[in-house]
Amino acid sequence: MRVPRSSRLRPGVAAAPVVAVLAALSLAACAPVEEDTGTAEEPTTSASAEASESADACATDSLPLTTPGTLTIGTDSPAYEPWFKDNDPTNGEGFESAVAYAVAEELGFTDDQVEWVKVPFNNSYAPGPKNFDFDINQISITPQRAEVVDFSDGYYTAAQALVALKDSPAGKATSIADLEDLNLSAQTGTTSLTVLREVIQPGRTINPFEDTNQAKQALNNGQIDGFLVDLPTAFYITAVEIPKATIVGQFQPEGGEPEQFGLLFEKGNELVGCVDQALASLEESGTLADLEQQWLSDVVDVPVLK
Repeated sequence: MRVPRSSRLRPGVAAAPVVAVLAALSLAACAPVEEDTGTAEEPTTSASAEASESADACATDSLPLTTPGTLTIGTDSPAYEPWFKDNDPTNGEGFESAVAYAVAEELGFTDDQVEWVKVPFNNSYAPGPKNFDFDINQISITPQRAEVVDFSDGYYTAAQALVALKDSPAGKATSIADLEDLNLSAQTGTTSLTVLREVIQPGRTINPFEDTNQAKQALNNGQIDGFLVDLPTAFYITAVEIPKATIVGQFQPEGGEPEQFGLLFEKGNELVGCVDQALASLEESGTLADLEQQWLSDVVDVPVLK
């Protein structure tokens, strides 16, 4: 401290120069210690405060929820396998149901504190207020959707696949060129439809379906030559629902960027950061990989059509 040092320097005293030198040396030796201590402590204190604030914001009773004390999750109905089992998202079976409950547990909710609401697929990413905290329904993260809703980090990386009857021209296709004169379709509002239009680009008119059930019926009735869905759903359809169908090949959107499914939130929802932390914890612990292995098909050698 400078004031005490100057108060010891009294004019007219013979020892004043010596005292001044000793005082200066003493202060010079102490000054760096005081500076270093302050510099070292500030980041630690700041980082600790930030970590504490983040933890407080993600405490269960601090989460910004649609209904206090309840985590409200949206999905469509029917809810298809292998993402959900028996069209019942509340049973925790199927990949997305299991992921939803795992996220809920990470956030501090018990199963009986989770409420499910029906949300038609196209309504989920429409602009405006939501009646859910997040929606889980194989919703691809796209820049266009992200303009009006928010997404979590991806919880699954998926490709699109073409389903066709084994003995049909589409079922025997080995390239995109083999598909250009065929009547192909997909569900409206999906990445499957985007891939169909931008990657395959069939020459015939595409008539999108409201849901996959309509597409399956149209295929069985011979109204279309094939339709696109995500790869795990294609495995289930060809193995269980339409055994006479086959997976012709798989596709990725233009640019080669992997398609990821994300949890969807109302734009500006502050819950996103806490859910991202939950997903990061589930990924680090291996839980996401275990659930994918349990509920989705193993990697199969499905050709990439070009």
